Amino acid sequence: MSTDGPGLTYVVQPGGQLSGSLRVPGDKSISHRAVMFGSLAEGVSEVTGFLTGEDCLCTMKAFQAMGVRIEQLGPTHLRVHGVGLHGLKAPSGPLDLGNSGTSMRLMSGLMAAQAFETTLIGDVSLSKRPMRRIVDPLRQMGATIATTEKGTSPLKFSAAGGLKAISYESPVASAQVKSGILLAGLYADGKTEVREPEASRDHTERMLRGFGVEVEATPGYAAVRGGQRLKATNIEVPADISSATFPMVAAAIVPGSDLLLTAVGINPTRTGIIEILRRMGTQIDLTNERLFGGEPVADIRVRGGQLKGIAIGGDLVASAIDEFPAVFVAAACASGTTVVTEAEELRVKESDRIAAMCDGLTALGVSAIAQPDGAIITGGGIGGGTVDSKGDHRIAMSFAIAGLRATGAITILDCANVNTSFPGFVSLMGKAGLRVSEQQPS
Repeated sequence: MSTDGPGLTYVVQPGGQLSGSLRVPGDKSISHRAVMFGSLAEGVSEVTGFLTGEDCLCTMKAFQAMGVRIEQLGPTHLRVHGVGLHGLKAPSGPLDLGNSGTSMRLMSGLMAAQAFETTLIGDVSLSKRPMRRIVDPLRQMGATIATTEKGTSPLKFSAAGGLKAISYESPVASAQVKSGILLAGLYADGKTEVREPEASRDHTERMLRGFGVEVEATPGYAAVRGGQRLKATNIEVPADISSATFPMVAAAIVPGSDLLLTAVGINPTRTGIIEILRRMGTQIDLTNERLFGGEPVADIRVRGGQLKGIAIGGDLVASAIDEFPAVFVAAACASGTTVVTEAEELRVKESDRIAAMCDGLTALGVSAIAQPDGAIITGGGIGGGTVDSKGDHRIAMSFAIAGLRATGAITILDCANVNTSFPGFVSLMGKAGLRVSEQQPS
């Protein structure tokens, strides 16, 4: 059944457990960057394992609109004919990035440096997300960018007259902000540096090196010198650990579950979810560890059992920020209380994820008290009921897996955006044992 269109509803029947072996779709963060960097490289790059979710397709279409030839050789196989750092052409209209914050923030760094005018737009959700955090440092580099009064998109970039390098102290640990600044730094005169309060994802630094760029990087610091050229390379995209989180948590919350997830990226800046689940009492084993183009990969075996509530703070937040909706479900299934702090970034994602998860869990009979920077969740029974995903793919998938421990059916509203990151979610999870179906609006 198609997952297109507004109003898509999930209905999850209670009970079940997960078993078998799954390969979840390719990593979204790496897929975005593979298309971007391949487009800016000199020569032809091939990308295998590409995530054909809507977010990454928005990135691909944007570069095609700027004159980059991208061939789709198979469902997850692209050939990108790079145009070089200065080879992009002015698009005929605004570049629509849909729901993708990664696309908008990283491309802002690139558009700030181009010799033509561009406008970046997105859907209703993306148009509410904060963009000053990337616009402000780019303006310090000499870019001319117009936003709404609230500092949101549309973002209108004037033709650049040359950028200057900056040393930027970022108030938030954000791989998107860091990456946008570093990409602008490739065009700037001098050495561009970014410092962060905690280490954020380092996919940009790793992949730039793969394309032949010299990058300085230590936890919480990254720098590039302007004027370097990207040389084409081939990228093998691992399975996305953020997508793997849903079957991981689904297996973890049901005693007797035994699930193997294959070829999952285990970049150390992304493995907070593994550490969180282990601290809660889940048995997780990593096997067959190897590298996909500089990114560490492993097969992950998860065996379900009784979880316990824990305190989760800053040391784990940055490396699991996208995984917290599923963590809230694990907390609802644990004995005792889980306290999440220092996660205020969750309030400015595709939805206010703290509010959306606490509202939904409360509707299902769970004690979930929202805090400004997190939540206090007391484990116990999960009942049936109806929850609103707020159009947020990770909220929808989190409540879907909650059905494994529910006492009644769970109906989840507004699930079409699951296709942005996890196409085939319903069929893949169904094969593993989740009793979820789709209902289109009548």
